Amino acid sequence: MKNFFRIVWKWFKRLALAFFALSIFSVILFRFVPVPVTPLMLFRCIDQKMAGETMKLDKTWVSFDKISPNLPFAIFCSEDQDFFKHHGFNWEGIKAAWKHDEKSKRIVGASTISQQTAKNTFLSTRRSWIRKGFEAYFTVLIELCWSKKRIMEVYLNIVEFGKGIYGAEAASEFYFHKHAKDITREEAAALAAILPDPLKWSPSRPGPFVQSRIQWIIGQMSDYGGKLDFDNPPK
Repeated sequence: MKNFFRIVWKWFKRLALAFFALSIFSVILFRFVPVPVTPLMLFRCIDQKMAGETMKLDKTWVSFDKISPNLPFAIFCSEDQDFFKHHGFNWEGIKAAWKHDEKSKRIVGASTISQQTAKNTFLSTRRSWIRKGFEAYFTVLIELCWSKKRIMEVYLNIVEFGKGIYGAEAASEFYFHKHAKDITREEAAALAAILPDPLKWSPSRPGPFVQSRIQWIIGQMSDYGGKLDFDNPPK
């Protein structure tokens, strides 16, 4: 029996070491090269196939300078206005969400852009405490190895904007028939507005609730003024 546990422990250590080595290598690699595909994209394709639908995976990686400044600004205002202040985690937001979830059946998230990028790049969307633990681990890694600008660039290129639609370029072409570098402030706000539920909401045909979110985001953009300056970020 002791030999059995020794063997199990030996293999566990090897697997753990391999995981840490591969994860660190991947994070360093994606600091410099585009993310080709993510677990979320693959899981969505499997879900489509199992539902008897045609598999769709529409994504085109574009560099940060080929995305309209309106979009990262809208997402900053909508998703994480403390993006430049934290190191991956918004602890006050987490506490507030925890208190809310204890009293309400409707779960409210408190994930930062960094956490969402870590989850979307390396993990699935399946909810579990184990996944949240890995999400925290990858969040720490990308905050250590990537710049804030790189985190935003990766996020903009892999985030889900609809069924089979990933990233700013694919979303801009699908919904507005233009390149990501050409979208307006209103169109950027519309894309940011659907991120909480991109499989249900549409930026080109927004219902009353999404329209109200769009107007709120535009208002936040006006309050901050201008665009995101990664060398002199908003305080």
